[in-house]
Amino acid sequence: KLKYIGVLYLMEALKILWADDEIDLLKPHIMFLEDRGYKVTSVTNGNDAVGYARKSQYDVIMLDEMMPGKDGLTALVEIRDFNPQVPIIMVTKNEEESLMEEAIGQKITDYLTKPVNPSQILLTLKKVFDSRKIAQAKLAKDYSREFMSISETITGDLSPKEWIDINLKIIDWEMELDNFPELGFQDTVYDLHRDCNANFSRFVERNYLTWIDSDGSPPLSVDVFPKWVFPKIREKKNVVFILLDCLRVDQWLAMEPFLYDYFRISRDYYYSILPTATPYSRNAIFSGYFPRDLEYKMPELWRKGEEDEHSSNRFEHQFLDDFIKRSNFEKPVSTRYIKILEQTEARSTEKHLLEYIQHDLLCIVVNFVDILTHKRSESEILKEIAPDESAYRSLIKSWFEHSNLFSMLRTLASEDVTVVITSDHGSVRGKRATKVIGDREASTSLRYKFGRNLKCNPKHVMHIKNPPDYHLPQRGVNIQYIIAKEDYYLVYPNDYNLYAARFKDCFHHGGISLEEMILPVITLEGLKR
Repeated sequence: KLKYIGVLYLMEALKILWADDEIDLLKPHIMFLEDRGYKVTSVTNGNDAVGYARKSQYDVIMLDEMMPGKDGLTALVEIRDFNPQVPIIMVTKNEEESLMEEAIGQKITDYLTKPVNPSQILLTLKKVFDSRKIAQAKLAKDYSREFMSISETITGDLSPKEWIDINLKIIDWEMELDNFPELGFQDTVYDLHRDCNANFSRFVERNYLTWIDSDGSPPLSVDVFPKWVFPKIREKKNVVFILLDCLRVDQWLAMEPFLYDYFRISRDYYYSILPTATPYSRNAIFSGYFPRDLEYKMPELWRKGEEDEHSSNRFEHQFLDDFIKRSNFEKPVSTRYIKILEQTEARSTEKHLLEYIQHDLLCIVVNFVDILTHKRSESEILKEIAPDESAYRSLIKSWFEHSNLFSMLRTLASEDVTVVITSDHGSVRGKRATKVIGDREASTSLRYKFGRNLKCNPKHVMHIKNPPDYHLPQRGVNIQYIIAKEDYYLVYPNDYNLYAARFKDCFHHGGISLEEMILPVITLEGLKR
């Protein structure tokens, strides 16, 4: 333990409080520990142990389970009331399982069974004091090696699957480093992620046209139902399809552990189409059409959606029913579609869930994450609560743990249904503004725009001059699209500095980044059937 004195750090002896009614017999053990730099205070009963623990700060407390008067378990409970964090090691002659369960329930750090020897005690203390330090050192070493490996790999000619693997590696490191903020790797991870997104954007720009015109492409938005949902229906299984709007892979991985006790979990991945925005990617999922084809095949529904951009996903149920008809099922497939925007809708869905799953396919769209993303852009309080990706993951994890969605999933674990969960697109934290010029009719989105005569730094955007080539709606004569790459966001020249500052560090979607394009598809089979 380091103690700060002036400009120097001095090693301070770690303090141990040891309570045992036979402490005199343990003098050799105490001397052994003191020879190795520990400072040991010994007492003979539980009352003294509680009293000393109140008066002084100890780095670890060792409690004999059986002492006359106040026993070790009682002392443990009292100490936990005023110091819930101090490591406590229980020492006992009693090996009864019930006793150990009670001690563990009171959150002991470790326990030893008498007779104990000095090496046992030293090893246990090292586990308590040094495990985090050892883990930090190993993590730092492993990360440095992996950082170099990823940096070298991303400059090569990678496949879509290899980019998924790289994305998962980076996410694993980010989530592991969340537990060790004191290592100070946050800037290094950000730099690595930025380099990856720069190379990934070039990769997408080179290959996207091939993907949307080829059966050998990675799975895209239009493939979600044919690849993961329709086969289950053909197997005569009832399916619950849950789409979490704007959910990223890292956010799913923060939520997933809550489901380990309820489901067998299979995890796959697909690529969102461009732009990675709800009117394009989500309509593509439910219709099986690229936006240009959807405009051509269903002009009435497309036009009605276009009349109000905030309602451009009003017709997902109709799109899905048409998709099912085109997919040649042996018998009619009954469907139910529910969109959850508010808590009342979530409670109602949970209340009627067992009724709804009688349909062959129940689709539930949950908009919480997308709403949170937009609200965070407008709220200084939310920005303070979730200033970065790590805090944002934590916030979504906390929501899920207490949500009606988690409650519904626990119910579904006991029912004879297959659950498929996915997202339509992710989001990226905008760090760099880039200036865009266009006419008055150009769209207002921050990660993509369409309009006439759009101009922007070509290093910052993918410029689409002929939208039909990319299966995008033409929308009119000379209409072009630009799609932001990496973590850039698009700002018009008018009041440029004002809007650049307003939208910096907000989470946006619609562009090209690992976070927006690579999305999870989770298949859940209940363990409790």
